[in-house]
Amino acid sequence: MSHPERNSRRDFILKSTAVGLAATLGGAPRVVGAVADQFKAKKPAGPVVICSRNGERAIVKALEIIQSGGDALEAVVAGVNLVEEDPNDTSVGYGGLPNALGVVQLDSAVMHGPTARAGSVACIEGIMYPSKVAKLVLERTDHVNLVAQGAQDFAVMHGFPVEDLLTDRARERWVRWRENLSNQDDYLPAHEADEKGIGSVYQPEARTWGTIHCSAIDLAGNISSVTTTSGLAFKIPGRVGDSPIIGAGLYCDNEVGAAGSTGRGEANLESLASFLIVERMREGDSPQDACLFACQRIADHTKLARLQDENGRPDFNVKFYALNAAGEVGGGEIWGGNGTFRAANSEGSYLVDLAYLYKSE
Repeated sequence: MSHPERNSRRDFILKSTAVGLAATLGGAPRVVGAVADQFKAKKPAGPVVICSRNGERAIVKALEIIQSGGDALEAVVAGVNLVEEDPNDTSVGYGGLPNALGVVQLDSAVMHGPTARAGSVACIEGIMYPSKVAKLVLERTDHVNLVAQGAQDFAVMHGFPVEDLLTDRARERWVRWRENLSNQDDYLPAHEADEKGIGSVYQPEARTWGTIHCSAIDLAGNISSVTTTSGLAFKIPGRVGDSPIIGAGLYCDNEVGAAGSTGRGEANLESLASFLIVERMREGDSPQDACLFACQRIADHTKLARLQDENGRPDFNVKFYALNAAGEVGGGEIWGGNGTFRAANSEGSYLVDLAYLYKSE
């Protein structure tokens, strides 16, 4: 697909990366896992909350809970619950767009900084609040991930009702998609790496990626994160995106910070970009620079022609959101120019510009 008037920031990012690498290689040997100086002996930075753009109500709720003394994990999950139960958000929870068979399958993950524990569910059906179930996996099992029927059974065991999550609005969009099926879906014929026109990853009128990510620092300085989604609209049944995968859809380290993503999950899964962002912040990158580094990594690793535009750049978008333990926030996306995400602190909520690799009009 053609994207006119895109101006690349690739050279700038590559030069910045090269300078950082040269400094690292030229200095004293690094201790693996060492934390950058700005995080040592840190004072509690909370309250700080970040959230993807569709989390306006979520960020207000999370901030309210933190300011009343609540734990960051409690806060971010309660915040995204407002989106999970909203039938007007077709990318998350109730009202989310279904898979190719018309079934709503949800993914979610949480990570708790103080305990370094994580929990997630994937392909769960009939449960409106997958983030709550992911939190229970963290708290009430010795596992990290439960999937499909097992995840639903676990939720029912803990009192969650099984409900029909397919709204009329989502069903009607699914019907229109079924009525216009073509070769632009997720089933691919045999093809070579340099072939274009094989399937499609970018169909704005028919297909959507939608997710909500939220990370926060509470008043004690502890950090937690959640990501929740209904995934790619009309996906192959059983498809699991990046959202419930620790290190991809989110990652959190109480000493360093947290990161999460929205956008094309397959690209993020193949780079574990949220983990990469946190590790870049551990070495001293700002949240924004760390997010741009992850975007560049994905761009460099997008080698199949069917996933590239006419100039060899990714023909899709991935967005990242991050905060560090000092309370700084930042984000980045592959394609942008006017993208924003939400943040909040003791003074209230505000929008933050997303940095980008390539400008899109």
